[in-house]
Amino acid sequence: MEPRLLQEIASKSITKRDLLQRVKKDFSLLSTVLDGVSSPKAAVRYGCASVLMDLSQAYPEKLYPHMDSFIALLDSKYRILTWNALAIIANLARVDDNRKFDAIFTKYYSFLNDEYMITVANVVGYSGKIALAKPYLTQRIADELLKVRRISTTPHLTEECKRVIAEKAIESFDVFFNQIDNRKKVVDFVKSQLNSPRKTLKIKAENFLRKRNQ
Repeated sequence: MEPRLLQEIASKSITKRDLLQRVKKDFSLLSTVLDGVSSPKAAVRYGCASVLMDLSQAYPEKLYPHMDSFIALLDSKYRILTWNALAIIANLARVDDNRKFDAIFTKYYSFLNDEYMITVANVVGYSGKIALAKPYLTQRIADELLKVRRISTTPHLTEECKRVIAEKAIESFDVFFNQIDNRKKVVDFVKSQLNSPRKTLKIKAENFLRKRNQ
């Protein structure tokens, strides 16, 4: 029998917001919410994962003891849970005293090769946060993001999707550009987007370069 809290989520007698507020008031409920991620019921599974994502941003130190569980979620058969895990792991990077992220760096960035745009865009989008939390990984992160130039198209990742991802990359580079050693490669990448047919990407590139007097 599922704990009553999870039953309430399944029956929708409490909302995700209600659940979030309950856990904030009583973090002993955290273990129940963590268990809920493995529920066979989609409403419970995704509701709990979403709450954990919100909590990881506001209370990373509370969730960090469960870092291994979130790392394991990267291999979930459910894409949404993988997306949640990518976000949570990035949020926990700033309290990662044991360098658990460092140990899975290659795995984390292997998702740049995923066939779904949302997966790739999430990794790219969270990279600024990770670089600020772990400045010693900055150049490695920058090198990974530069690989978005060469990602392959798929039925779920079109040329336009690639332009969205390039835009995300510029946003992330903007966050930690001053930490990067080899800035020329980044500048060259941004310049290559100046003639993009995607208007917002072109504007992002122009603004990035103007800020750096390039």
